[in-house]
Amino acid sequence: MSHRMAFGAPAVVRVVPVQRGALDVQIKSIGTVTPLNTVVVQSRVNGVLERVVFTEGAVVEQGELLAEVDPLPYKAQLEKAEGQLQQSRATLENARADLTLYETLWEQDSIARQQLSDQRAMVNELLGTVRANQAAVDDARLQLSWTRITAPLAGRLGLRKVDQGNLVTGSEAEGIVSITQMQPIAVNFTVPEVDVPTLRRSFLGAGPLKVEVLDRNDQQVIATGELTTLDNQIDTATGTLRVRGQFANEDEALFPNQFVNVRLRLSTLQDVLTIPADAVQFGSSRTYVYVVEGTQAFVREVTLGPSADGKVAVTDGLKQGEQVVLEGLDRLRDGKEVVIPDANGDVASPSQTAQVAPGERRRPGAGTGERRAPPPAN
Repeated sequence: MSHRMAFGAPAVVRVVPVQRGALDVQIKSIGTVTPLNTVVVQSRVNGVLERVVFTEGAVVEQGELLAEVDPLPYKAQLEKAEGQLQQSRATLENARADLTLYETLWEQDSIARQQLSDQRAMVNELLGTVRANQAAVDDARLQLSWTRITAPLAGRLGLRKVDQGNLVTGSEAEGIVSITQMQPIAVNFTVPEVDVPTLRRSFLGAGPLKVEVLDRNDQQVIATGELTTLDNQIDTATGTLRVRGQFANEDEALFPNQFVNVRLRLSTLQDVLTIPADAVQFGSSRTYVYVVEGTQAFVREVTLGPSADGKVAVTDGLKQGEQVVLEGLDRLRDGKEVVIPDANGDVASPSQTAQVAPGERRRPGAGTGERRAPPPAN
């Protein structure tokens, strides 16, 4: 008898009102912080690493001197090339003077035509020699400039991989040091295939899409940026599309290869009814919630819209201000008597407490919303 009465007692539930307001339609994902540019600084010439002037982990600007290879061998090559160029120019100048003389003698019919043709050919040949020697000088000057190793881009340096005094070559894959661009920086993440049509419509819309990066606990926003790139195909293995957001990262809160939580805002719905997503129940053929009317809870079928941040939009079935059951759903059925405790856990009104059957002792905690096991049968 007492078991049946306890089962029929009002259920203690917690309710929330249906609210009207704005709802951000968002996609949540896990991303990886990826630099826009990363380079391994290598020597382009062979030689002894004479100077290392950078500090590991420092921020450098593009063109800043990092190290220097012994330049003496390349200075010697440049001087040699310049000497050959000077020699070929002198020879060319002499050949041109002879050609002028031969042309005068030809007009006076004092030399054979063949001698004039040979001199013209010699001048053209020497012109080619001068051009080749000039190219050798330019190459030697370029090789000499490469002995000064400078930063190809602005960014943060890594750890030094070669010490001063070592022999370096242009074929070393490991290089001298790496530079990673920190500002701006990108975050790569994926979007489920089902959300791709909505994403593309929003991406091609009027304004940029806002991307937020949150900490590991998914509580605090550590960076805000914009969606910049969509991949050109869906990954068939995962059923997702890879996308990229870009962030100014002025405070360097994002670090390369860091795993982060990403929140992509697709759009904002204005003036919509929302309820907590946990209040929604899913049946085999319907979606419904429990609405409290008076002292009873009734089933109400609803039509849902987009969801975000634990809330879901309701397009049909509810009105603003109605009380929807959020906790205690497992004890409900259509028309079930309910009691609603206040903020302290006490029952809001004595009239909503469970009735005690005649001859049955009142259990401790009855009428307070506290759940206790029924007393043992006599």
